[in-house]
Amino acid sequence: MIRTIAVIICLVLTAPLTAQQVRPDALRSFRNGRDLEARGRIEEARTAYQQAETICRQELAANPRNIESYVVLGWALFRLRKYQEAVTISLEVLKINPKEYRIIENLGECYFYLDNYTESLKMMERYIDGLPGGERISTAYFFVGEIFRLTKRYNHADMAYSAAVYKEPAVALWWYRLATVRETVEDKTGAKSAYEQALRLNPSYKEAADGLSRVSS
Repeated sequence: MIRTIAVIICLVLTAPLTAQQVRPDALRSFRNGRDLEARGRIEEARTAYQQAETICRQELAANPRNIESYVVLGWALFRLRKYQEAVTISLEVLKINPKEYRIIENLGECYFYLDNYTESLKMMERYIDGLPGGERISTAYFFVGEIFRLTKRYNHADMAYSAAVYKEPAVALWWYRLATVRETVEDKTGAKSAYEQALRLNPSYKEAADGLSRVSS
């Protein structure tokens, strides 16, 4: 009898969770959305991001100071292009934890797509200064480069893009952007090198091929 009870308990403890018992995981939903987006399945990705948003809001209703929920919510809102909403929420989160650098970097990206380059630059520089070894450091440098390029500070853009490709050298777009600012300031040798690297990474990159042709003539 005792042995029978022990077996039953063991089966209960090791049985898989039913769909109703599985706890919703916002981060898993967000990552699923990101993977779907990378495969071009945009509508499915959007549904996954919306699911992540819903889960985070439910978690925050239960615990308004749950930083992890705020972080994933900010990421989901960014992917859903709800930039202003993400900004509003992120600024509130930074009142709770001013050094939550995941929020700071995401906030910088949101400001960028809202065309608020001044605040975007502040956030990106804050992230770079505060977390120089951060997971998003190369992306932060890239956005700094974008801001300087769009505001015609080309030498500063060169430095930022150079830092981005140094940190993460396998992104063809970043080498292309670096090449364009070098071409703008008539650094043909530097531009040629950067265009060539963009083409090594993406041989079908027409804009890079056109740029290389211009600076090689």
